[in-house]
Amino acid sequence: MIAILVSAAVALLVALLGTPVFIRFLVHKNYGQFVREDGPTGHFTKRGTPQMGGVVIIAATVIGVAASMLVSQRLPSVSALLALYLMAGLGLIGFLDDFTKIRKQRSLGLTPRAKLIGQGVVGVSFAVLALQFPNENSRTPASTKISFLRDTEIDLAFAGATVGLILFVIWANLLVSAWSNAVNVTDGLDGLATGVSIITFGAYVLVGIWQLNQSCQFLATAGPRCYEVRDPQDLAVVAAAVTGACVGFLWWNANPAKIFMGDTGSLALGGALAGLSILSRTELLAVIIGGLFVLIVSSVVIQVGYFKMTGKRVFKMAPLQHHFELSGWGEVTIVIRFWLIAGLLAGLGMGIFYAEWVAQ
Repeated sequence: MIAILVSAAVALLVALLGTPVFIRFLVHKNYGQFVREDGPTGHFTKRGTPQMGGVVIIAATVIGVAASMLVSQRLPSVSALLALYLMAGLGLIGFLDDFTKIRKQRSLGLTPRAKLIGQGVVGVSFAVLALQFPNENSRTPASTKISFLRDTEIDLAFAGATVGLILFVIWANLLVSAWSNAVNVTDGLDGLATGVSIITFGAYVLVGIWQLNQSCQFLATAGPRCYEVRDPQDLAVVAAAVTGACVGFLWWNANPAKIFMGDTGSLALGGALAGLSILSRTELLAVIIGGLFVLIVSSVVIQVGYFKMTGKRVFKMAPLQHHFELSGWGEVTIVIRFWLIAGLLAGLGMGIFYAEWVAQ
């Protein structure tokens, strides 16, 4: 527990104190936000606000995890390294996207194809590595089984290890792409994505702690409801670091935002969420815990799909938060209400997670 607290506290302090330093650097370099011309008119006042704040979130997370390992006097597990790799790898793609926007003085960065290739390289390498490195109990960081509250009976390796690897790579990349894009489209209002991330990753801290206490590897008499997760403590440490980093960053990202996380932050947070869901064997549960992200990205899918079929729009504008902006809701009102919805959904997910264990 000390390791988890240290991770969160150090990441929070690094983000809280490091963000204003980074803001001054970005202002000095004139690295500001470019706003879509077809977006809500209220967003034009945000033009020029420093972006790429995700750099601070990633750095604070890594430093928080490193401090935790230093206090614990041990090296990070493979699971922790894989989660950080996925977060940093997607963060790098986001950074290149943000930097391209700044360099070319436009609101569009990397081409969709370049983003897809970058996500694919990081996602494929993560997926392949996640099925390696068995520990002394023969447990690998990830599993070829689809997971909900734990691994289900649906095994992608039904036709052998090779087929299982190929299908798992596809499945993992689907999750990585879905979560990174979900967080990305949520990052449209001051503090929205950051606050929802605090709630979501905070829930994953509790998941990791519970899985550690009920681990099949560490219980003297492991029952049928124990968890087969390889490194639950380190996953909790990573989740705590991300949570702390987001809390520190939110101090400066809250309305009126002094800095935006940019694609650097949103893709990194999406990658971290995908990684935690895969490595903690809660891939489908994450859809509930991170339900607000799912609702917002679904609004984009619905809007685009319905428009292509009928030529009409379901929402005044997608993603969903902009629909309410154009309906007259204030930005702060939308953010707070969306935080409340995110909290309810995360609580529902945690309730289901705990109830399944109690019911057995």
